[in-house]
Amino acid sequence: MRRRDFIASLGALGVPSAGARAQQSGRIRTIGFLGANKPAIQKPWTDAFVQRLRELGYVDGQNVRIEYRWAEGDSERSPELLAELLRLPVDVLLTHATPNVLAAKKATSSVPIVFALAGDPVRNGLVASLNRPGGNITGLALQQAELAGKRLALIRELLPGVRRVGMLVTTANPNVIVEAAEMNGAARALGMDVITNDIAHPGDIAPAFERLRGTAEALYVPTDPLTTTHRDAITSAAVPLRLPTLFSIREFVDAGGLVSYGPNFPDLFRRAADLVDKVLAGMKPGDLPVEQPLKFDLVMNLKTAGAVGVTIPPTLLARADDVIE
Repeated sequence: MRRRDFIASLGALGVPSAGARAQQSGRIRTIGFLGANKPAIQKPWTDAFVQRLRELGYVDGQNVRIEYRWAEGDSERSPELLAELLRLPVDVLLTHATPNVLAAKKATSSVPIVFALAGDPVRNGLVASLNRPGGNITGLALQQAELAGKRLALIRELLPGVRRVGMLVTTANPNVIVEAAEMNGAARALGMDVITNDIAHPGDIAPAFERLRGTAEALYVPTDPLTTTHRDAITSAAVPLRLPTLFSIREFVDAGGLVSYGPNFPDLFRRAADLVDKVLAGMKPGDLPVEQPLKFDLVMNLKTAGAVGVTIPPTLLARADDVIE
């Protein structure tokens, strides 16, 4: 039985969901939502979270209040924004992106924290283990580093003779550092070289592309609040260099990138709402296992392929979940 059907059956048996219980008690719960990007950029993810809450019986302004704060691609602002949320106070914190989750963990050891997505939570010190996170935190893990080999294989499928792949490395994100190491290892196994270019601020993006000019045959851009917020600048800089670029999430391809492959972020945010529901029902985050992505998307942009001079193989097109024409 699907979880949604199970919840419905509980209602039929007179066992209300956490949202329904909140409605009956008259108590309005407060969810502190720290977004890593600008609101418009991650709107599909936020909408997915809010929609799932509604399905679970939580209606913003009726039995729950969602307090939003936006880091706008600058994780250095996160501690201040988290402090604002904690002063309200909030019943649970929802955030995403490894730097923000690390900041949330540092900000409080008592308020429950749910992360919609974070890279390698064990290696990055967010949780003790995936099965038993411990403390006041749980969420959903990305498999960014684990997918490094698959992404390089996609680049080689697009460009069979490729040898040098550039990579933008956001130095403030420990998950991207780990991902860069995994990319280098996967590249060596495939007889390829990775040319890393460190970026820490928006002003570093244009110089990074100048360094890539004439050196990289393709580019991989990991997902990070900085790169996501400035995705238009990244995708537009790649086209004049005729640089085929692969990303982790489809939002870059929607903005003019060539190809993306990775977890479906709206699905992760929907599942984060399920974890928030469990926490508001009284379960301890540390007892809720960290979950893994279940849905992955391969998205391609044919217009961009023409602009950078790449012909996408029919076999690859046939595997795409979505093709933008």
